[in-house]
Amino acid sequence: MPLRSPSMDFQLSEDQQALQSAANDLLSSKASPERVRVVVDGGGGWDRSLWSDLVEQGWPGIAVPEELGGVGLGWVEAAVLLEAVGAHVAPVPILGQLVALGGLVASDGAGAEWLPSLVSGTSIAVAAFRPLQATADGDGWKVTGTTEPVPFTPSADVLVVPGTSAGGEERLLLVPLDESTRPSAAPAMDRTREVGRIVLEGAPAVELGGIDAIRAHIDRGASAYSAELLGIAARCLDLAVAYAEDRVQFGRPIGSFQAVKHRCADMLVDVEGMRSATWWAAWCLAAGDEEADVAASVAKAWCSDAGDRVVRSALQVHGGIGFTWECDVHLYLKRAQLDRMAFGDAAWHRDRLAALLRSRVEAGASVI
Repeated sequence: MPLRSPSMDFQLSEDQQALQSAANDLLSSKASPERVRVVVDGGGGWDRSLWSDLVEQGWPGIAVPEELGGVGLGWVEAAVLLEAVGAHVAPVPILGQLVALGGLVASDGAGAEWLPSLVSGTSIAVAAFRPLQATADGDGWKVTGTTEPVPFTPSADVLVVPGTSAGGEERLLLVPLDESTRPSAAPAMDRTREVGRIVLEGAPAVELGGIDAIRAHIDRGASAYSAELLGIAARCLDLAVAYAEDRVQFGRPIGSFQAVKHRCADMLVDVEGMRSATWWAAWCLAAGDEEADVAASVAKAWCSDAGDRVVRSALQVHGGIGFTWECDVHLYLKRAQLDRMAFGDAAWHRDRLAALLRSRVEAGASVI
């Protein structure tokens, strides 16, 4: 994604547009609403056949260097894929896999034994946001505590999570999981993904880095969920507009009524704002830009709130049928509810932004 001006005016390159088109084509056929509903009606979980298709296309290794077995692209391309995943509510564990792999790639070799199986998709990784209690001993680190609800933990082989010791040391840790630590699926609003809380009691862990690694982990997670929320919101806007054009009331398409037109226009403004913020965050991550933490928090704060507004508006445009289970907007609304809270909700990221910008002001630096 080329940088056009100091004001961060972006557009996708031709290769990125081709990747976007290919991702949407694949998911349109392999994660159609009918196929997603098969997973949902089966009680939730994930589509292993679709996962195999994504692995075959190299999705887990999209941001992993070629010398480590990946595709060798970056976080802009990862965001393109995650936007497509959100647009199709695809029931696959790709988001956590990308975030966790980002921590391994940046760790200078720690946890390297997991790289081949994670890139190849034979092992599943999940990423958590809430710090757990960490204790250092002669054998390394031990982790105790309970994570927040995290998608796909019932099938996970490894967890990447921040840890804080009693003395205040902060480390990004990799925790191998097995049958004794892997949770059962918990009841959840979003049935396109299995969800669970991992409970650990002195579980051995590998250190991936310190406070800088944790900050980068939060940036990756926030940007990843922002991209998925962007895909959700953009698809809900498309569904709402299509319904407003087709639904006739009082002899006219409801899209001709001012109240509906204004609501759809507000949805478009929200979606375009989400797109700008998400791509900025992804570019900063890919370029190693010093604004990455600010950009990631801007994206997550905006996308969490704007995404919620858009899916709720889409439900309102659909009217009475929008409140029936047959309406696909339900799938997006329920998925967005967990995504907007994951890796920090809007309020948490606004607080983080305030702290980041305050430190700049106190140092006499510009915040623009």
